[in-house]
Amino acid sequence: MSLSPIRRKRATIHDVAVEAGVSRGTVSRVINGERYVSDDARTAIEAAISKVGYVPNTAARNLVMQRSEAVGFIVHEPHSLFLEDPNIGAIMLGANDALSRADHQMVCLVIDSDRDTRRVARYLSGGFVDGVVVVSARENDPITRIIESLDLPAAFVGHPPDLRRLPFVGIDNRASAEAITRRLLQTGRTRVGMIAAALDRDSGSDRLAGFRSALGDRFDPSLVEPVPFYSFKAGFEGMQRLLAREPEIDGIFAASDAVAAGAIDAMKVAGRSVPRDIGVVGFDDSAWAERTQPALSTVHQPATGLGARAAEIVLAQLRGEDPDLAGVLLETPIVWRGSA
Repeated sequence: MSLSPIRRKRATIHDVAVEAGVSRGTVSRVINGERYVSDDARTAIEAAISKVGYVPNTAARNLVMQRSEAVGFIVHEPHSLFLEDPNIGAIMLGANDALSRADHQMVCLVIDSDRDTRRVARYLSGGFVDGVVVVSARENDPITRIIESLDLPAAFVGHPPDLRRLPFVGIDNRASAEAITRRLLQTGRTRVGMIAAALDRDSGSDRLAGFRSALGDRFDPSLVEPVPFYSFKAGFEGMQRLLAREPEIDGIFAASDAVAAGAIDAMKVAGRSVPRDIGVVGFDDSAWAERTQPALSTVHQPATGLGARAAEIVLAQLRGEDPDLAGVLLETPIVWRGSA
């Protein structure tokens, strides 16, 4: 015969009041941090809480306050890329740090399919989170529309072009891509191409626009290889196709560091030397940038700062403050290393 575990009865405010010899109302005032409680009563209540093992029922309190004290962290990426991309991890840690300081829990929600979209939409509609930080949203994203319809406090990392009345924090992808492409051109490269990732979102399309602007009349669309994701695999395969089509290429702007790392491996397989034969620059200044040989020249993206700032924007809305819909842009200095 199996025996069910005996669960210890949870201590209540009533237990604390009896132990301390005060009313339940006095206990409640101490627990909620209110004044107008004598020092003697407060000392007795604190000792009683310790003795009976009372822990406030946060779920019940949140039900009364209609607050969950949780903020969703929504990532629109394949599950594999969520684990591979150090930028996403850094954004997540930055957001979690800001939320933790405010005693809020972060709930991670990864969207990789229509099924995920429907599941997350139901979750948000159920009131399980007080607000959301959204990463990698695309144009015409149904989750964005759900957030708008629920009037849910939110902040986006990045700026989808159809983001109408929701705040965002990001970087100037176009200007940053243009700056590092110009720096690459200054090394004397004449056949400069791009592995252009994630063109279905603002960061990818803006980085391509910046690359094109830097080249001006020298821009050659045959030197651009589109790939779906900011991933090592996409960079490796994209570079293989580009080398097969344009063997004289001598410079590459990769849309992310992971893409650049894949491209460099493809060049080595093809017998090309970096930077002697082909100069390479990336974007992000992530952990990938120092794994490559030689180390990668890149744009520094303040990923942790983006996450923290986005979370702070959500918390400000929860305090009743109106968000700045003009958006917040953080600085992106170029970090020049050996790859170019």
